[in-house]
Amino acid sequence: MEERLSGGSQELAYTSAVRAIELFRSGTMSPVELAREVIAQAERVEPLVHAFAETFFESAIESAKDAEKRYAAGTARPLEGLLVAVKEEVPIAGQLNTLGSVPLRHAVAGETAILAQRILDAGGIVHGRTTTPEFCCAPFTWSYLWDVTYNPWNRSYNAGGSSGGSAAALAAGASTLATGSDIGGSIRIPASFCGVVGFKPPYGRIPETSPFNLDHYCHEGPLARHVADCRLLENVLAGPDPSDVASIRPKLEIPSSLGSISGLRIAFSPDLGCYPVEAAVASNSRRVVERLRAAGSVVEEVRLPWSLDKLKEAARIHFGVIFGPSIADIYSAHRDDLTPYSRNFFEESERVTKADLIAGLELECEIYRPLGELLERYDALVCPTFAIPALPASWSVGDPLEVDGVPVVDWLDVMMTIPFNIASRCPVMSVPSGLSGDGVPTGISIVGRTYDDPTVFRIADALERIEPWLASAATRPVL
Repeated sequence: MEERLSGGSQELAYTSAVRAIELFRSGTMSPVELAREVIAQAERVEPLVHAFAETFFESAIESAKDAEKRYAAGTARPLEGLLVAVKEEVPIAGQLNTLGSVPLRHAVAGETAILAQRILDAGGIVHGRTTTPEFCCAPFTWSYLWDVTYNPWNRSYNAGGSSGGSAAALAAGASTLATGSDIGGSIRIPASFCGVVGFKPPYGRIPETSPFNLDHYCHEGPLARHVADCRLLENVLAGPDPSDVASIRPKLEIPSSLGSISGLRIAFSPDLGCYPVEAAVASNSRRVVERLRAAGSVVEEVRLPWSLDKLKEAARIHFGVIFGPSIADIYSAHRDDLTPYSRNFFEESERVTKADLIAGLELECEIYRPLGELLERYDALVCPTFAIPALPASWSVGDPLEVDGVPVVDWLDVMMTIPFNIASRCPVMSVPSGLSGDGVPTGISIVGRTYDDPTVFRIADALERIEPWLASAATRPVL
């Protein structure tokens, strides 16, 4: 049975980031006023959602007071006074950096990652660190350290992963902005499950910490309730840094005025040529296609010649080469303290060979080619973000999984996000496409040509203007 959160309306907590800045500048609302309401909302919903690994509510109020003075003095920075929930895997000096793992439960970061420093330097206030699965390695969010992060729309379901805490906090009104990371869909999956916006920038757009800055599957990026808010945070995060050789020059700014999508040629693939897709997800995706057509775009259904077996093989090789060695020492010393899914992933990685690495790279090139050719003919591709609306709350790898009542043997069979980590230079944004019968959101992904972030934002912005998301109590989780 569907289980929803209860409580009164907390309208102020859902103020958009862009609108909040307008109100701060005009003096109509104080950063302290908004911070207090968002924090009060977080305190109300956190016992039910479990979005936060650590909170700093008192210091956040003090920072909001400083922000209030900056607005009065005319020295406000781009994120001044906005509460930003930062995924716990991102190091911030002096704060816990446990990666959701019991063996690392006392680990404290000794330095601050570029992404977090840019938020702080822009006046953002980190009021909480958000939950992840252990080592951020799963499409759901639960761990022995933090328990389950529930979907605010229906607590029978998970918030998704690995940036589940960030998406849940946004959907529940417990943060104004949030960050995520994405190595197999970890921004887009929770965005889809929780009905928010999640952007996977192309590889190199946002600097990473080493050595994962050299992993082309790996991306840091913004989550938000609205496209304009996502643009605001992306513009703060993006840009080269001398510590990251993969970071791209020059810095790209997404413009605030994105223009019409009339005349754009958009490809639509309901299943990427090989995925089983639940009827509710497919139906909601087709509704989005009709909205694109109503806005003047030319949308044509296409079929990609992809093999699901080849997509999964490429992903398993890559994850085996990167993930397994990265936790080898922890696994050796603390195997019994790790979650079953972490142990499973490590043990699976042990079977990957050096020869597999070359085969995997060849597969990745083979997989990208038809997508690249498609995007020569179209301005963008749209497709469902995930094959089912959401995963059960405590689901783990190896548990039963179905698509419209048909058993799915392999959990990767529903991971429609992975092709776009393989095609890592393509920017991808997941936006809400509707609700399932259980009241859980579904998402649709907008896939751009390599490094063409503005077109992705342009299409997402047009969709939001046609059908606003989380704009009123009637279109939010019942809190």
